[in-house]
Amino acid sequence: MTITQLKYVLSVAEYKNFTIAAEHSFVTQPTLSMQIQKLEDHLGVLIFNRSKKPIELTDIGLKVVEQAKVIVNESNRIVDIVHQHKGFVGGEFKLGIIPTVMPTLLPMFLNNFTKKYPKVKLIIEELTTEEIIKKLSDNHLDAGLAATPLENEMIKEIPLYYEPFVGLIPEEHRLFHKKKIDSSELEMEDILLLEDGHCFKDSIINLCRTYKADNNKGFQLESGSFNTLIKLSKEGLGMTLLPYLHTLDLNEIDKNLLRDFTSPQPAREVSLIFHKSQLKMQLIEALKSSIDGVIRGAISFSDVKIISPLKNK
Repeated sequence: MTITQLKYVLSVAEYKNFTIAAEHSFVTQPTLSMQIQKLEDHLGVLIFNRSKKPIELTDIGLKVVEQAKVIVNESNRIVDIVHQHKGFVGGEFKLGIIPTVMPTLLPMFLNNFTKKYPKVKLIIEELTTEEIIKKLSDNHLDAGLAATPLENEMIKEIPLYYEPFVGLIPEEHRLFHKKKIDSSELEMEDILLLEDGHCFKDSIINLCRTYKADNNKGFQLESGSFNTLIKLSKEGLGMTLLPYLHTLDLNEIDKNLLRDFTSPQPAREVSLIFHKSQLKMQLIEALKSSIDGVIRGAISFSDVKIISPLKNK
């Protein structure tokens, strides 16, 4: 039995296809199949039911895969232990970032980080919070940047900054002439929202005092883009809420539509998150240091009220 054989088993279990698993394992399909067959012969059991489409795990295969995850993860940690002992900041580091943070925060720190830590191979994915948590649990990510708190006992959180919500209100809107707005004045049917899967949408729902599934606007729209929401709002189809960093690059005309909230301003907490068993702490600290170095000059709010990104909170 070898670690390589166990990795091949995990790959087939994930993709439910020998050919796709081989491609992701960077070996030929016959090589992968032969190694899994050797492992099954050694154990005297069938791990996969090959007659099913897609391939399924047998009952004993399910147990083998669960143990294989433990063994492979622990074998990977040996290198992490050595790097941590030596204080080495390098190697592969997989980072997931939620879509509402990626376009504003990533350009702020990425160039500085890569120059300061040239031995780090940073692999970045744009993912929802749910996807980040799953990939952290499956050891497919080392860390994530997401809105917190998540209330997940398996996930550790290091808060990086607090980002206030800002209203973008068209001239025809009832709140346009107010210098500042209050969350009690918001109505859900009046707000253009991001689509499901974005935790920022859930934060807005938690912020508003009412949430009505029905509306009388004559249309129902949820978008994955703040730019789309801004354009529709300017057409007089409703107001929208933006994270503070998304407002910095707006043109001066659009900035005239922005309204801050009264204190304490509703805000989201953006954190660096990772699995509690994570050992690449030297890389975690390097990433945190790089973000701290740039974010302080862009955002420094303290009188805020953190709005939960979790549903029904």
